[in-house]
Amino acid sequence: MKLVRHGNPGREKPGLIDAEGKLRDLSGVVPDIGPAQLAPAALAKLRKLKTDKLPAVRGTPRLGCPVSGTGKFIAIGLNFADHAAESGAPIPKEPIVFMKAVTCLQGPNDPVMLPKGSVKTDWEVELAVIIGTRARYVPQSKALEFVAGYAVCNDVSEREYQLERGPQWDKGKGCDTFGPVGPWLVTADEVPNPQRLGMWLDLNGQRMQTGNTKTMIFGVAKLVSYVSQFMTLMPGDIITTGTPPGVGLGMKPPKYLKKGDVMTLGIEGLGEQRQVVVPFKL
Repeated sequence: MKLVRHGNPGREKPGLIDAEGKLRDLSGVVPDIGPAQLAPAALAKLRKLKTDKLPAVRGTPRLGCPVSGTGKFIAIGLNFADHAAESGAPIPKEPIVFMKAVTCLQGPNDPVMLPKGSVKTDWEVELAVIIGTRARYVPQSKALEFVAGYAVCNDVSEREYQLERGPQWDKGKGCDTFGPVGPWLVTADEVPNPQRLGMWLDLNGQRMQTGNTKTMIFGVAKLVSYVSQFMTLMPGDIITTGTPPGVGLGMKPPKYLKKGDVMTLGIEGLGEQRQVVVPFKL
C-alpha cells in the first residue's frame, strides 16, 4: 500500500493511492496515519479494503508527511563510503547516529526555507524507514519485521551549523523545513529488498546525486537493530539512512542552495519530491 496524508498543514486527512494511482480518502476508516495505524494488525485491515469503494479525492491536494505522531526523527551519517570520501571523513566503524528535530518534518513538496543567516544549506536524498512495532534490543535477523514501511526523505543540512559550530551535528540538521518526507509511505510488503533501490536528486534540472541503497555501509536491518540497542524505537519513529555522493559540500568548489533553487528527488518505487528554496521568514 501507499499511504498518504493530504490537505492543509496541521489538518491533513488519511488516504491511500490505489492501483490506478488515484488518491482515495481514508477518513471514514481511520482518523489518521499515525502510530496506531502502523501496527501489523492495523495495516492488515487496511489491505483488505476494497479501494474502489473509498471516496476519490478531487484535484491535487497538498501532501503532508505521510505519518503523524513521530516521536523521534533519527538520522544516520556518512552511511555511503563514497559520500564519506567526498566529505573528507573516514568510513565509520559503527553507524553515526544523530537526531533531526521532529519540528522539521514537512510534506514532500513544501518549500524549504533557508535558516536565518545561512550560507551553506545543502541537499541529501535518503531512504527513510518508518517503524511500525516497538523495538528494543532487536536482533538484526528480525529487524525488518519491526518496519512498517519506507519513504523518500531529503535530509536538508546547514553545513556551517553542522560542522563549524561545535561537535554535534544536530544544529545543522533540525532547522524548520529540513525534513521533507513522502510523498507516501510504501508498506514494507511492497519493498521486499530495501537494499536494491535506485535514488537520485536534481538541482534546477541538473543531476547531482545518483546512487543505490545497495552501497550503504550499514543496511536497514543493521541500522534498526543497532539503534534499538541505544533507544526504544516506537511506532511512527523515522530513521533516515544516509545519502550517496553528490552533495554540495563535496563539490569543488562547494555549491549550496540559494533562494529560487528547485530540488527534485526520488527513490525507486517510493515516489518523488519537489521543493522550492525560499528565504527565511518567521
